[in-house]
Amino acid sequence: MTLLTSVFAAIICTIIWYKNAPKNEMKLGILCWMFWGASLMWLVDAIFEYAELGAEYFSPAPADMLNDLFLGLSVVAFGLIIWLVILLIKDPKGIIKAALFKKKNA
Repeated sequence: MTLLTSVFAAIICTIIWYKNAPKNEMKLGILCWMFWGASLMWLVDAIFEYAELGAEYFSPAPADMLNDLFLGLSVVAFGLIIWLVILLIKDPKGIIKAALFKKKNA
């Protein structure tokens, strides 16, 4: 479930990035790289787990699937938080800078 969650997040993010590619105001490329990196990490984990468990890998317990889903959603949420922090620091539209200078002058 962690692999599926991160792959779906990466695909959705990539589609949104590609749709808005010439502008790149929201720094979606960074988010895509994070999600694809997480997907690659979970793929390697799945390969090694399959090598260890064999056919049992394809019949996990429901509790394990739920735990993996929560872990995958946590990874996606953490990636979004990191992206938001980067976006706020870089401030591509200058909104934060304008708001800070507006308060100082008022």
